[in-house]
Amino acid sequence: MAFLCKWCSGAAAELAGVSRLLYSPNVIPIIVPCSGRVDPDLVVEAFINGADGVIVAGCHTPSDCHYIAGNFKAFKRVYLLKKLLSDFGIEPERLRLEWISAVESQKLKTVFDEFTSTIRILGPLRAETRGGSV
Repeated sequence: MAFLCKWCSGAAAELAGVSRLLYSPNVIPIIVPCSGRVDPDLVVEAFINGADGVIVAGCHTPSDCHYIAGNFKAFKRVYLLKKLLSDFGIEPERLRLEWISAVESQKLKTVFDEFTSTIRILGPLRAETRGGSV
């Protein structure tokens, strides 16, 4: 699952589609107003409901956020979430933060493909980690 900032990484996803770039089909892009609006609950819910990995992608650099501080909020949240995930037995590599500009559709494709490869190596998230039973 990928939460993409409307202004930059989401626009890069649209450009990737228009450019007919193919990326891993099991990545589900979700456009959000800003990476800083990705609540930690959304990430946790994604894992509980079957996501084996989550990407949060914001504007090109932390200082380029259209909402001024959104990228900084996203950075802090992802940093803390990675620490919490490891406390619950979930590999921190299953959560990734990226900065992608609107014109970097090739970078978006590369990030998606690399992340998918990482998740394949890690394997599926165990049911008992999700809070369910086997």
